[in-house]
Amino acid sequence: MTVIAIIYGIQILAVMICISLGYFIYDKRFNRNHGVEIPAGFKPTNEVNLDPVTGEKTRVYYNQDTGERFYKKL
Repeated sequence: MTVIAIIYGIQILAVMICISLGYFIYDKRFNRNHGVEIPAGFKPTNEVNLDPVTGEKTRVYYNQDTGERFYKKL
């Protein structure tokens, strides 16, 4: 009986680790790094995204030195 509990426990732990890795490492959606203050070195682009579900608009800012993009909700 304890062997079965250990096997199920390992499987649950493996699934939790995969979910955590997927959320923190592989999830690179644009909404993750939006903020209120625009960091230094970022310039606005003509790109504005509209979320079809919530209707929120997001302005895209670009840093030419690093190639990073910053998203700010309007």
